[in-house]
Amino acid sequence: MAQENVKKTATDIRQRRSWLRRVGSVVKWMFILGVMGVLFAGGAVGGLVASIVKDDPVRSEQTIQEKIGENVVTGFAYFRDGTPIGQLRTEEDRRLVAFKDIPQVIIDAVLAIEDNRFYEHHGVDVNGTLRAVKQKLLNESIQTGGSTLTQQLARRVFLNLDKTEDRKVKEILLSLRLERFLSKDEILTAYLNKVPFGNGANGYNVYGIKAASKGIFGIDNLNKLNIAQAAYLAGLPQLPSSYSAFNGYGEFNEAAFNRALDRQRLVLRRMLEENKISSSQYQEALAFDIKKALAPHSKKAYVTFPYLMMETERQAASILLSLESNDQDGTKGASQLEEARQQLLTGGYRVYTTIDKKVYSAMHSISEDKDNFTKESKSKGLEQTAGMMIDNKTGAILGMIEGRDFKVESMNYATQMVRQPGSTMKPIAAYLPALETGLIQPASILDDAPIILKDGSKGYHIPKNANNRYQGLVTARHALNNSLNLPALKLFDEKVGIKNSWAFAKKLGITTIQDEDYSAQTGVLGGLKYGVSVEELTNAYSAIGNKGEFNDAYMIEKIIDSKGKMIYQHKVSPERVFSEQTAYLMTDMLRTVITDGTGSTVKSNYKHFKDIPAVGKTGSTQNYADVWFMGYTPDITLGMWVGYKEQINTLETKTQRKQAQALWAKVMNAVIERKPELFPTKKFDKPDGIVKETVSAYSGKLPTSLTDKFTTDIFNAKFVPKDSDDGISHAKYITYGGVNYIPRDGTPDDFLKERIVVSREKPIEELIKELQAAFKSMREHEPLSYYLPSDAKTEVPTELDPRVDDGSAPAAPGNAEVSYDSGKAVIRFTPSGSPDVVGYRLYRSVNGGTFQKVDVLLAGDGTSFSTDTPTSDYAVFYVTAVDVAGNETSSGNVGGGAPTPEPSPEPIDGLFPGVEATPGEELVPGPGESPAPSGNPGTTVDPGTAIDPGAALIQPGENSGQGKTQGGGNTKVNAKGKRNVH
Repeated sequence: MAQENVKKTATDIRQRRSWLRRVGSVVKWMFILGVMGVLFAGGAVGGLVASIVKDDPVRSEQTIQEKIGENVVTGFAYFRDGTPIGQLRTEEDRRLVAFKDIPQVIIDAVLAIEDNRFYEHHGVDVNGTLRAVKQKLLNESIQTGGSTLTQQLARRVFLNLDKTEDRKVKEILLSLRLERFLSKDEILTAYLNKVPFGNGANGYNVYGIKAASKGIFGIDNLNKLNIAQAAYLAGLPQLPSSYSAFNGYGEFNEAAFNRALDRQRLVLRRMLEENKISSSQYQEALAFDIKKALAPHSKKAYVTFPYLMMETERQAASILLSLESNDQDGTKGASQLEEARQQLLTGGYRVYTTIDKKVYSAMHSISEDKDNFTKESKSKGLEQTAGMMIDNKTGAILGMIEGRDFKVESMNYATQMVRQPGSTMKPIAAYLPALETGLIQPASILDDAPIILKDGSKGYHIPKNANNRYQGLVTARHALNNSLNLPALKLFDEKVGIKNSWAFAKKLGITTIQDEDYSAQTGVLGGLKYGVSVEELTNAYSAIGNKGEFNDAYMIEKIIDSKGKMIYQHKVSPERVFSEQTAYLMTDMLRTVITDGTGSTVKSNYKHFKDIPAVGKTGSTQNYADVWFMGYTPDITLGMWVGYKEQINTLETKTQRKQAQALWAKVMNAVIERKPELFPTKKFDKPDGIVKETVSAYSGKLPTSLTDKFTTDIFNAKFVPKDSDDGISHAKYITYGGVNYIPRDGTPDDFLKERIVVSREKPIEELIKELQAAFKSMREHEPLSYYLPSDAKTEVPTELDPRVDDGSAPAAPGNAEVSYDSGKAVIRFTPSGSPDVVGYRLYRSVNGGTFQKVDVLLAGDGTSFSTDTPTSDYAVFYVTAVDVAGNETSSGNVGGGAPTPEPSPEPIDGLFPGVEATPGEELVPGPGESPAPSGNPGTTVDPGTAIDPGAALIQPGENSGQGKTQGGGNTKVNAKGKRNVH
């Protein structure tokens, strides 16, 4: 029994062991299969992950640190006083902030809504992910999202923003790696510097919490944000475009703002749940008027100051490029400059300009007023203008007018446009270098007479003056006052020389001179290949105002990088180009350009001559495509240009041609009114070495006993003339064809002149020969007389009168007739046909008296005599032609006749009453007539005819006052006693 029991027990044990073995085996295999399943699944997942990230690089700690530190940071431009012009051109507004400057309320608000377990997880929050999945599946009203801040940062920095499964895997792995190399504070700071917050009040996209605070609430200091504002900002990054209260133009968007308010309330609720704020703070934040706290709408700087922002960008980028070591040779390729511009726009630079906000505003108040301009032309477009104002002592650009409408033309006319300077180049390339070297002084005599220039297409070119005449010998001051072209050309081409003139201009900052300009003989009048810019020409004139020291004009004062380091500071480096004495002489000459010369519009419109002296120079191109005025005070220089965009379009009216002067005066008046402290100096200081002297007005030299014309002016003491007036003399001469000649023997004295005559560098006779030779090769030209200077008759004769006696008496003048103009007799005739005639004499008999010579007229000086003989006189005239040998031939008599005479007494002793014969004197008959009886000249008397003294001769049987003059034409005497000659 016991044995059976033992066997039974053993059997039971075996059975139990067998069952347990089977169960264990099943469990074992299930475990094995489970492990295998897990391994298989893990392998599959691992393979999937590996396939996803196979092309994604494993980023090193250094790479991660560098990428996290990279930010497109907004740069800003500032006016001279430090007030902002605006942010540099980019659609992003990003301003970096350090962790220590982020207030706790912002951190609490962001973490409450975006990642409340941020400081607990290691880059991935499983609970948050599951919660997000649940909220998504159940379509709950509150959905927090499953991505941690670390994941969002990884996605923004290293991945694109497309929502794909692949991106999510990469995002998780990158987050784990970021958490390995970066601290939580570094991750949070990077996140708050990089995420977008929508548009600011000026329309820019704001990136980062600091830019959002400024752009949305106008608050620079984050510590000044309250809980309501912090919660509002914290809610925006989830859907910035949907929650943005402003659109891309900075305009308020009511619907988007209401969505943002709903989001803010959620953030506040989450902050309350997380115990980041109290119930009272929650209620207070809900009650806060967010809409009222929004920043006011403002235009982008590129809308408010488009020209200025573009110019700041252009110049600052050029400076950044020049600071690069790879630009040591000074060349700036387009690609390099573009790289520098992008660096400027994205590098967070602060650019401080020299532009004075009040000056800039005053200048634009003139250019933006359409009433200051001619009405827009359909064919020509807007009448454009450009201006530049420069501080003489430093070269700082205080303000400018870059054009009238950026939308019409975005090019900066003040700095980028190059146009012909016209006469504004005369002081720079002619008068200044001539004054500096002593070639001229203000009282020096220059010859405003033609020069003949070769012209390949036309044969020759003869430059003209704007007034269409040549004034001859004038002072340098007069020539500049009246902007005479020929004196300036002679200084430029002959005295200073083109090479030296352009070298001088280059020292004054004119960089646009080309190789071809060295052969441009009219370059000083504006005949350049390209021209000059408003900036450079104004800059050159500012050196005169700065007493001969040149400062290169500049607009960028300093540049500070995103870390606060000053990387550029402009240094003023004046260079003396000419002496203070030259500067003062030039200034004084430009003073009289306004008071006595072409600057009359400035004289009439500039209001401050008494307290702020101003001088300047006008300029225009030949067809008035460009007009200029360059003017300066002791402290500033303002240059103005007016024209159209296309140079083919010209300024036609008198108002347009004076427009640069008018605008200059208006701008100056406006700037002085708004910024008077820019003009502290009340006069141009006279340096030592300036003296006043009186010199000959003929030669500019010291007067002699012959000198009878003088001029007094200022001189550089170094260049006061030491030579005497040797260019004048007394001479007898005869004038023919507007030229003085040495008279031939036998030429009657009454045709000769004796006076002081002047020697000139090129005698008029020589000029005439050159002109006549040039005419043969010219298609078009004016008559010879047009080119003769108005003082040609005062020149010392050097050649013998070209007319030679032909051996016979000259042909008589013809068609003599008399008429009365304003009660005075005028005798007209046709000239003699003889080539050797030197002139004409006029003889007159009054009241029956003897014929006497009353006037002479040189050949070529006209064909009429004007006398003082009144209508009431009984006068008879005749004209004679006289040749170089003194031979004389007369015309017939003209004149006679009077009102109906009263009866006359009989002759007494063969004489008429009132006529006495001088013993031994022969009374002179009229030409071609028999001697008059009883000594009455020029008359033939029929027997029995009574002659009344002073009466016209009447033929027997005639009445009604009609009669016939002897040797003349028929004459009618009307009731008023006027003679009508037929």
